[in-house]
Amino acid sequence: MNLKLFFGIISTIIALVSFFPYLKDILGKKTFPHIYSWLVWSILQSVGAAAMLRGGASFGALSLAAGSLFCITIFFLSFKYGTKNITKFDTICLIGAIITIIVWLFQRNPLLSIILVTVIDIIAFMPTYRKGFADPGSETISTYFLSALANFFSLLAIANYSVITTLYLSGLLITNSLLVLILIIRRKIIASA
Repeated sequence: MNLKLFFGIISTIIALVSFFPYLKDILGKKTFPHIYSWLVWSILQSVGAAAMLRGGASFGALSLAAGSLFCITIFFLSFKYGTKNITKFDTICLIGAIITIIVWLFQRNPLLSIILVTVIDIIAFMPTYRKGFADPGSETISTYFLSALANFFSLLAIANYSVITTLYLSGLLITNSLLVLILIIRRKIIASA
């Protein structure tokens, strides 16, 4: 078996599995997704997967394509089960992400487009970072850990390495890992207080 295909399959399986604990925790009212983050992630993952496929990422884009379906599902679930703790900061992040999405949609430069997608994703994480810091029990750590792991294997599955095919996945690896660290550290601090 082609090693790139193997890593692509592994990343896709991990990406798919990563969402099930999150969905279970949403329906069990343990996790409260932030609607703004999931709206932006739905758009980004869908368009990002398509762009990566056009850019030659091949099997490296499989987990993003699968993940976009779950992002869209979680976005719709967040209308009913999402956090009600939405701040002015969150709204500013959403507006910033939407403005950047509009700029991004009119770009014909693939490198600038992937840079903008990565920046948009970082902005979209900000409300979830804030919520996770304030209430670390309101997020499912395993989903973000497994997402980071899936992004790692997706990077290994890329057929043609370039800034265009690796930047967004690298950004996802970092942002998911950072949220895992925030949640773990905050839970320990709160438990010891």
